[in-house]
Amino acid sequence: MARTISGKFKDLGDGFNVLRILPHIDARAIGPFVFVDHFGPAPVITGDELSVRPHPHIGLATVTYLYTGAIRHRDSLGTEMVIRPGEVNWMTAGRGIVHSEHSLIEAGQPSIEGIQTWVALPAEFEETQPDFEHYAADSIPQIVSGSYTIRLIAGELLGLKSPVRTHSPLFYADVVTTTATTIALELPEGQEAALYVSQGAFAAQGVRAEVGSLIVFDGSRRVSVTAETAARGILLGGERFREPRHLWWNFVSTSKERIEQAKTAWKANAMGIVAGETDRIPLPE
Repeated sequence: MARTISGKFKDLGDGFNVLRILPHIDARAIGPFVFVDHFGPAPVITGDELSVRPHPHIGLATVTYLYTGAIRHRDSLGTEMVIRPGEVNWMTAGRGIVHSEHSLIEAGQPSIEGIQTWVALPAEFEETQPDFEHYAADSIPQIVSGSYTIRLIAGELLGLKSPVRTHSPLFYADVVTTTATTIALELPEGQEAALYVSQGAFAAQGVRAEVGSLIVFDGSRRVSVTAETAARGILLGGERFREPRHLWWNFVSTSKERIEQAKTAWKANAMGIVAGETDRIPLPE
């Protein structure tokens, strides 16, 4: 039987709240996914609803996916990219990167809502060169049924393969139902799996979950997911690494010493800068 865990609200500043699902005391990770935030829906009035000042990462990849709204990404590689609904931003931090994210006012996008996840990198890629890749919405493969759509944001699932470049076996999909339906899933063997409910409600393996909760599957390869009406969720999972991961603030590593080095480097402002931005988020005390 599956189990459920519930996210908690966290204030990112200026009253902008997110639902943080992972990490959780009852599920530190699902496969390589060590962090899941659901932000919004929030009305976009000033364009400053989401304003995350420059901050650093090591040892992970961040994945940004929007339902509504627009966000400008800038990083220490010199990248500047606006992401819109259905597109994918995949940023590999590797040995270290600094980035910022700011919402924008855009015609036809009166609100902002989306999902950000962190994917831990395999030990052999923890110190890889930082990188940023953007994927257009029409490059993301999908399965379209009469009552649901599954878009494969990253990895391999249900015979689909996403063009998004990953570093370990995983899957990450946007699941949308338009009416009552049951979706038969065949999950990859040996990979952990879970479904986060972002809109409406889903039921699977004897449990039901509403917005803000994650259904953690029991390891079965064949899973039936049921929606009573229109709903939306994020299906994610993958192979869990053999080595444990340490997570402190924005840093992920197999080594506590490496995290201490990153702390020192950020304090010394030695991890890079984001052009055009002079402010930054200080190291937590």
